[in-house]
Amino acid sequence: MSKKTWKTSEDVLRLFHAVGRASLLHDIQDSHSGNMAIRHRDEAGNEWIVITATGSQKGDLDSSQICFLSPTETDFGYYKASSETDIHARILSLEGVAASIHAHTKDLTIVTLDDEDKPNQPAPFIPVDPLGYYYLGVVPVDWVEVPSGSAEMARIIPDRLARHPAAVIQTHGTFTCGRTLTEAFFLACIANNAGYVVRLLRRVGVDVDKLRRMIDSGPDSFFAYEPPAYTINDDEACDFLEEKEILREFRKTGARIFESRLSPFHTGSISVRGVNSLLYAPKGSMPYEIGGPLLEVPLETRDADSAELRLHKQIYAASDFQTIIHCFVPEAEAHSHWELPGHEGPVSRVVPIDAEGSFLYLVIPVVPARTGLDELVRLLHDYKVVVVRGGGAWAVGHQSLSEALHHLSSLREICLYRFGAFELGLDFRSMEPEKAKRW
Repeated sequence: MSKKTWKTSEDVLRLFHAVGRASLLHDIQDSHSGNMAIRHRDEAGNEWIVITATGSQKGDLDSSQICFLSPTETDFGYYKASSETDIHARILSLEGVAASIHAHTKDLTIVTLDDEDKPNQPAPFIPVDPLGYYYLGVVPVDWVEVPSGSAEMARIIPDRLARHPAAVIQTHGTFTCGRTLTEAFFLACIANNAGYVVRLLRRVGVDVDKLRRMIDSGPDSFFAYEPPAYTINDDEACDFLEEKEILREFRKTGARIFESRLSPFHTGSISVRGVNSLLYAPKGSMPYEIGGPLLEVPLETRDADSAELRLHKQIYAASDFQTIIHCFVPEAEAHSHWELPGHEGPVSRVVPIDAEGSFLYLVIPVVPARTGLDELVRLLHDYKVVVVRGGGAWAVGHQSLSEALHHLSSLREICLYRFGAFELGLDFRSMEPEKAKRW
């Protein structure tokens, strides 16, 4: 195989730049951390490992910071490539794997720390949120003596990823792999989100081990439903290209969901009702540079519908709503398991203590995972936004996507203010409006 110059194809550069930028926006990298790699076949049929250069800024990559390496021999590119190139090369040799990411997933890294004597075998991380539970399962955590580009990591990490979607090196971050770079990024975002939910739960004194035992005894009753399988190579699909205004609204809404961290990358969903069909984004959290499929589907339910799509259709059939957004707001998920002093069991509502939240809502209801459709629709009529414990948050609008998006954005801030008051040791119950106590 002939050696390749440092010039890269526009498609590869665009992909790496988009995922790198999204990583920075979602705060799972710092300005220079982590690395990304893919297997790539060029126009001449040559196979390459494409990887980011050592010390490159993932949010501002250019062609000089993307290295093409031979998968069979060490060439000059290794001197410029990431110090963890050998690790990525071994990951990319796994069956069905064509991409890998190492990310500094801060929240997951923090909740997997320990102060045990070393060497030791840290406990695996077990998610308690629906996304982490279904997409990741058990996440192995390993301590290594040299946690950066070492031979020990090159041995351990590929072995872990052969059996798990994600693996953590203690104090150093997360490795994920996938069929595409966006799938590997999706899993990295899911992993950090799972760590963030656990971190929030511990912050307010929730017994995480108890939650894990409850999940283990019956995940089907603990979670609303299993989220749809991640799809690849469909992010460019669009069934309503000619509808410029609504297309712009979908893309703007998806980008805002991602950038505001209302739902991890390519999770949640967005829909707008039509006469006999609905416009639907099954990967609702969509940064501008990556996007996601935008579909037009029949309004009537079909046997092939995912549980997510079916619920959109069922809500429309039982209501006069025109727009629906479903997000996995991590702060709302954590708040839904909060057991307040003097109350038995987790909260059944979120009460705003901030000025804007109190102006918009007296309370926001929190319901169990398996709440029936009639009750969910009734609450959406009354409150416009509902938190489903173990199932995300649903918001509706009568006119626009912006209307539904506002509810979810407000919900996140309301939860953050309540967590903040608790951390300050304030009697935040006394800060709740009197009307809310009678609602």
